[in-house]
Amino acid sequence: MSKLLVTGGAGFIGSNFVHHVVGNTDHEVIVLDKMTYAGNEASLAGLPADRVRLVVGDIADATLVDELFSQVDAVVHYAAESHNDNSLHDPRPFLDTNIIGTYTLLEAARKHDKRFHHISTDEVYGDLELDDPARFTENTPYNPSSPYSSTKAGSDLLVRAWVRSFGVRATISNCSNNYGPYQHVEKFIPRQITNVIRGIRPKLYGAGENVRDWIHADDHSSAVLTILERGVIGETYLIGADGEKNNKDVVELILETMGQPRDAYDHVTDRAGHDLRYAIDSTKLRTELGWMPAYSDFETGLANTIDWYRNNETWWAPTKDRVEAFYASKGQ
Repeated sequence: MSKLLVTGGAGFIGSNFVHHVVGNTDHEVIVLDKMTYAGNEASLAGLPADRVRLVVGDIADATLVDELFSQVDAVVHYAAESHNDNSLHDPRPFLDTNIIGTYTLLEAARKHDKRFHHISTDEVYGDLELDDPARFTENTPYNPSSPYSSTKAGSDLLVRAWVRSFGVRATISNCSNNYGPYQHVEKFIPRQITNVIRGIRPKLYGAGENVRDWIHADDHSSAVLTILERGVIGETYLIGADGEKNNKDVVELILETMGQPRDAYDHVTDRAGHDLRYAIDSTKLRTELGWMPAYSDFETGLANTIDWYRNNETWWAPTKDRVEAFYASKGQ
């Protein structure tokens, strides 16, 4: 696999993967990104021009997709509309990108017989009760709860169908919540970090009891590369780093790490349909493919992330005021 096509490679998780590939392999990368609000060309800055090329375009553009598939050896599909709140406001873009876009890519993979890896989310499984000892596994039934998660579930099922019906050489991974460099400041962890940097009190939805299973984006990237290289065709792998934390603990840890009082935050109205708990069991990935996370404790990964946002204000500053104005208009 000397050349990869990475869809959504200018977004948060996709750009981290591109950096990881450049730093750990000899592969060349073509990034296909629509450059919506979530895409940022600055996230690819500094990467060697002879190994990384950005193509601005839509994964639902069959002509463009066909042309790019003819130039690469494998495809990693990160591109997605992924903001839950936005999906409640206007579901249509989620159908266009997550369903029609994935279908378009699968048809190209089928035509050109390319290795295809599909990036998905643990949100397709719904949520768990706070006191439930269970974690999601590859055999957990799908139970999506929003237009976002339902369209991601639909895209997963399309991949499985194209493997079985047409022999497409595809794998799927469902990952827990990512954090790390290059994440849009509208998201929970970077929003709180940049608020503290700006002298703004962090905001916590509801009582902050909702639990997420956090994984550093570089660990997600190493897992995806492992699956791409050694994964069994047709299989699904769950990616997680045993990072369960409730939102209250995360906010307080951010404040403490940044030298602030642990209680220096405000409670705001909870999100509509806010899932209670996600938790990943990544035993299959670890035992069958030998993958392990580098950030085995959340505190170390969070400190690394805080340092990145402190040192890269020019990356996030252009969007910060707009994001805070939007949330202020919603009382959040």
